[in-house]
Amino acid sequence: MLVREWKRLVLLLVPVLLIVVVTLQFYDWTSLPFSSAQISDWIHNVYIHAGDDKPQHTLQEISSITSGTQSGKTSSSSGSGSSNLNGPYTEVFSSSTTDGKFFKINFGEFDAMNPNIIPHPTFEDTWIIVAQQHRSKIQHTVWFAELVCNAAFRDNTLQCVTPPMILPIAATAGDKCTGDLAYFALNVGPHDARVFYGPRTPYALYGSNSMYTCFGQWMQDFRTLIDWGMDSLISNQDFRHPTDLQRPPPWRSIEKNWFPFWDKDGQMYVHYDLTPNRIFAKLDVDGSIGVDLAPQTASADAACMAKYMPKISLELESIHQATNSLSITLCKRSDPGCSPNDSNTFLFTIFQHKSYYSFHSEYEPYVMLFRREAPFGIHAFTRKPIWIHGRTSDHPSGGMPPPERNPNVGEGLASREAHVRTDMFYVVSMSWKKHGMKYHGYLDDELFLAFGIEDADTGGIDVLAADLLADLGLCNES
Repeated sequence: MLVREWKRLVLLLVPVLLIVVVTLQFYDWTSLPFSSAQISDWIHNVYIHAGDDKPQHTLQEISSITSGTQSGKTSSSSGSGSSNLNGPYTEVFSSSTTDGKFFKINFGEFDAMNPNIIPHPTFEDTWIIVAQQHRSKIQHTVWFAELVCNAAFRDNTLQCVTPPMILPIAATAGDKCTGDLAYFALNVGPHDARVFYGPRTPYALYGSNSMYTCFGQWMQDFRTLIDWGMDSLISNQDFRHPTDLQRPPPWRSIEKNWFPFWDKDGQMYVHYDLTPNRIFAKLDVDGSIGVDLAPQTASADAACMAKYMPKISLELESIHQATNSLSITLCKRSDPGCSPNDSNTFLFTIFQHKSYYSFHSEYEPYVMLFRREAPFGIHAFTRKPIWIHGRTSDHPSGGMPPPERNPNVGEGLASREAHVRTDMFYVVSMSWKKHGMKYHGYLDDELFLAFGIEDADTGGIDVLAADLLADLGLCNES
């Protein structure tokens, strides 16, 4: 009896085991949601969306999310080196391209995103470009890097004239990545570096594993990372080594988008948050900080922000700091009577209104001006976001959306039927274009805006500062 039952069990189990063996042999294990390749994508996705008010995608969900690059129609140029104030945006045009559209930034055989441009310290008509290298195609990578090269304009493209190299930023370590962010402990290398000039020195600011939180912000003298010449050996020695920056509490698990700024005497500060409240503090060369100065001007700032900042729907929208800071005197360099003083010289930065619908992010950039002396109160905002000529949309014109899709009204508050999908342009850095310029400029000086496109490409545009600031709303206007 027992022998008969055993034979029946064997006859049942053999086919099942054969099915299991065949399945194991042919199953595509690389598609598992926890594969090492997916971990790399997950780390990047969570870092990109850190600080958003929307829920973060889990490691399992990231494998099912796709985001297509907007293909598109092109819009006709209405000029170059100017701005168009009609419609819901201030449209800016390139002063160097033949059609006024933005230019691509080309790293040769490498794909990159989130670019930076600064003037080369020695060579005329040459700039240094830096961008995040696209994630490696190696299956089990958790490795990230920044590309760098000397670049010049060729055929309306800013492209490397020397082979791109890996910017030698060392990997960092920390023990603060736990729970849902434990995979961040596997990260190797920097994320989304900002390269910019201060009053004297160029710096690199980037995200990496931190002693203070899971992912913090690090800063280093950029001259120590490339061949800058003797200047890097004899001048300012601050931040010669990577420095893990601190902030006033509370800390986020993933910190990003901080920007340094300098007062009129050259003292450095860091601006950590714009919303829901500004937070900024004096920075020392060892990464330590002073007290948060924002409460001293919070009341006046809140009134100005309520007047000019875009209204958002909290569910799928947010406000992000975006670029480094620069200093500007609001008159023309060519005007003999133009002299910088506290009443006409301010600091400025670009922040962005982000929306995230149908798994597609869109960013609308605005400019904020604030005073160059403590407590650094806000002076003005651009009334409308900046539209970079050449950005496309699925509107029949292929270009700037019509007024009924008003970006100053939160997407969640406006009619969803009026929504027009646009290219995701994410402005990450700005710099003065002319060689020899560092932190300070005038209205008739040109500057570069550099931006990522759909997390897949890099672009830039050169515009007059006056065009970028063509529609300011002053905080003291009644």
